[in-house]
Amino acid sequence: MRPNIITEAGIPTRLNQWWSSIPFITSGVVLICGAIYLLCLLIGYDSYAEICFLPSAVASRFQVYRFYTSVLFHGSLLHVLFNMLALVPLGTELERIMGSVRLLFLMFLLATTNAILHLTIAFLVAYNPLHPVPYLVDECSIGFSGVIFSMIVIETSLSGVQSRSVFGLFNVPAKWYAWILLVLFQFLASNVSLLGHLCGILSGFAYTYGLFNYLLPGPSFYSKIEGLSALSVCVRRPGFILCTGGTTYGQLPTYSNTSAAPSALINGNFLRNLSSWMPNRQTPTAQEGEDPRFPGRARTLGSAGAEPAAREANENLHARHTVANTVRADATVIADQVDTFDEELKKLVGMGFEKTQAEVALAAADGDPNVAVEILMSQQG
Repeated sequence: MRPNIITEAGIPTRLNQWWSSIPFITSGVVLICGAIYLLCLLIGYDSYAEICFLPSAVASRFQVYRFYTSVLFHGSLLHVLFNMLALVPLGTELERIMGSVRLLFLMFLLATTNAILHLTIAFLVAYNPLHPVPYLVDECSIGFSGVIFSMIVIETSLSGVQSRSVFGLFNVPAKWYAWILLVLFQFLASNVSLLGHLCGILSGFAYTYGLFNYLLPGPSFYSKIEGLSALSVCVRRPGFILCTGGTTYGQLPTYSNTSAAPSALINGNFLRNLSSWMPNRQTPTAQEGEDPRFPGRARTLGSAGAEPAAREANENLHARHTVANTVRADATVIADQVDTFDEELKKLVGMGFEKTQAEVALAAADGDPNVAVEILMSQQG
C-alpha cells in the first residue's frame, strides 16, 4: 500500500507551525533542557549527585550552583519530554502576558525561592524533635517541574478561571488545581519529589500574594535590558515579546490563527492527555471578540488593530534612523512609555490594588488606567 504522502508531509509542516508559535524564552528553555539531556546521553554523564538539589551538600559545602543546575537537568527521556510539553502552553501564555525578559526573571526568581524553601523545610522536618525525617536532607532532586508548579499557580491567578481540567477527565476548582496535581503525581509516578513540587506551589502563591514584590524590579529595569545593544540580536528575534512596548520584532501567531497545536501533531489523544494537566485558558476566536480579562493588544500579539499599528510605528522608526541606530531609538521610545507606565502604576497601587496584579493589568490594557481598573475589578469579582 502506498503511504499517505499528504499526511506524511503534513506532520513536519505542523511541527514547524507549532514551534514557530512558541515565544522566545519558552522555546529557549525547551532547547536548553533538551540539549543538556542529549549531551549527557551522548557523553554518558549520569553523575546526577553532583548537580541535583541536595540540601545537605548545599548547607555543608555552600554549593549554591545546585539551585539552577538541578532545574536544567533531567533524569530520563520521559522526564524531560513530559516537563517540556507541560512548559510550552504554560510558558507561552505567561510570556505573552508578561513579556520575554520579565518571564526570564520570573523563572530565575522561582528557581531561587523554590530552592531556599526546599532547603529550609527539609532541615526543619529532618531535625524536628517530635518526628525527625533525616532522609529529606539527602534527597536528590532534579527537573524543571518545581518551577512549572509555581507557574501553574501564577497563571491560574492571572487568568481568573474558576475551574481546571485534570488530565481531561474531570474539572476541579481552580484554587485546588495545583494541590490536586501534587497529590495525583505522588500516586501516579515513582521517584517524584513531593517537597520539590510543594515548594513550587508555595513559591507560586507567595508571588501571587505579593510577598515577592520587594524582589521585583520596575518596568524601567526591563526596558533597559531590552534596550541593551548587546542583546539587540535577541530582541529582534521573531517571538521576542517586549515587556513595556507590547510589540515584537517578527510575527508570532496568536491562539486564534495558530493552525496546529500539540494535540494536532499525532492522531489520537496521547499528547492531548499528556499536556492537559497544564492550565489551558479558553481563548475567544476573532469572531467572538477579545478576552474581557485582558482587553486590547497588550501581550496577546497579532490582534486585529494592534499589528498594523505596531508595524507602522516600526516603519516610521526605520524611516528616520539607520539600521545601526534602530535599537537605540527603540530604547528611547520605550523609556518614554515607561515613565507614563510608572505614574499610572503608582495611581493604581494608591487605589488599593496589589502591585503585581496592577502591573499586569495595566500592561494588558496598553497603559489605559481605566481599562486596567476594569480588569482588576473583574478579577476580584
